Amino acid sequence: SSGINAEYGQAPDQKILCCECGTLISPNPANMCVACIRTRVDVSEHIPKQVVLHFCRFCERYLQPPSTWIACALESRELLALCLKKLKGLNKVRLVDASFIWTEPHSKRIKVTVTIQGEAFGTILQQQFVVEYTVHYQMCEVCCKQKGSDGEAWKALVQIRQRTIHKKTLFYLEQIILKHSMHKDAMNIKEMEGGINFYYNAKNNARKMVDFLLTMIPCQYKTSQELVSHDIQSNVFNYKYTFFVEITRICKDEVVCLPLSVSRYLNHMSQVAICTRISDNIHLMDPVTLKIGQLNAGQYFRDQFDAICHQKQLREFMVMNIEPVRNQDKQYGSYSHKHRLADVWVLPLNSLGTDDEEIHTRTHLGNIIQEGDYVLGFDVAHAVVNNAVFDKLKQSQLPDIILVKKIYSEKVKRNKGRNFRLKHLRNNSVAETVTDDGDYNDFLEDLEEDPELRKNINLYKRQKPQWMAEAEEVIAPKVGVEELLDDLVLEMGDADEDGNMLT
Repeated sequence: SSGINAEYGQAPDQKILCCECGTLISPNPANMCVACIRTRVDVSEHIPKQVVLHFCRFCERYLQPPSTWIACALESRELLALCLKKLKGLNKVRLVDASFIWTEPHSKRIKVTVTIQGEAFGTILQQQFVVEYTVHYQMCEVCCKQKGSDGEAWKALVQIRQRTIHKKTLFYLEQIILKHSMHKDAMNIKEMEGGINFYYNAKNNARKMVDFLLTMIPCQYKTSQELVSHDIQSNVFNYKYTFFVEITRICKDEVVCLPLSVSRYLNHMSQVAICTRISDNIHLMDPVTLKIGQLNAGQYFRDQFDAICHQKQLREFMVMNIEPVRNQDKQYGSYSHKHRLADVWVLPLNSLGTDDEEIHTRTHLGNIIQEGDYVLGFDVAHAVVNNAVFDKLKQSQLPDIILVKKIYSEKVKRNKGRNFRLKHLRNNSVAETVTDDGDYNDFLEDLEEDPELRKNINLYKRQKPQWMAEAEEVIAPKVGVEELLDDLVLEMGDADEDGNMLT
């Protein structure tokens, strides 16, 4: 009995009848013929017959999970490979053949005939079936960045606003964003009246930008959300989030009138003060005593106050005489060591050559001004100020003039001879189109005059023009070459004679 099959107890050449149809077959574990096994077993039951393909109709690319977008023509080998990769469970069987079935191009349907082989009851079965792919539209990340601000693709919006008459603070904000690369996650950046909009495809990216702004400049924010869609079946809500960031209205080189509570908090500083710098705090100084103080965003927005004189409202004066103050009576509080008190006598420029008397005042600019220099000041005696706090002050205790800053002659040559340039945000940001009022050039002059302001900004070397030698004759603060960086790819033209950018 050596020829007897030990597994079935049958001789190798013995046949049996199929238990279903009675066909004579060789013995197998199911005791059924291949046709009957095929009717009872489906080797493709674990493979889905309907699948979704995501297609970006702007760039005409398909999504290959998890995040790759590839371009495929209809009925191409690339598209067939993508369709087969979307089939789950295909790795459990052997793929024999796959081909497209023609469908209308606008039907949003792709049909593929798939032939596979699988094992059932020790028998290899071959089966053919049709998989239908439904094409759904979905915008890719690249198209979202290009069309996000105009369309409905963005998920979160950061609105930055400041209520001022100039854009110097926005220019400074742009530079610190560039230095820390906080704009890289934005889908689009758009200039708006009084500020900038940043569009994001995720709420977390917008929250990251808001947290950055709170640490760099004095500001506050509010949030809101709008329901876009709601899936009742799965209870999924789709919201759009908006973060409104309001920057303080106080800017550098502005004269402010402090409320009495704020003045007491700053060690009884004079209520009429000058804003010397804006960082994460508001830096204030009394120009008559050099007493300084700082306010953070929370303190400012709790007791808000406005400027009583902006930089564009300052008058020009000429220094006629100056005497340093030798013995200053300092009381409790912090005092500035970067400035020096001096008694000065000035005349308005429109009064030069007349019999008008020189006006005396005390200033903090004693270390940088000399006789014959020009300064900008606030004419307190002749100004009309619409401020309730200022109206309550005794006029006898106020100086006739508050000098704010020194100005330098030959402004056109100074702008031409500037040895540095700045990078700008793209997508029509605020710094690509310079205002006609010269805000951008004023901002560049502030960078030259204030080393503290340059710490948060990247300055890049500028190629020397032909007239640089003539421009270097201008006596004005300059940025040292050691502070400048290389590798700036300029995408804009040179500046014209007025300092405006040429495109």
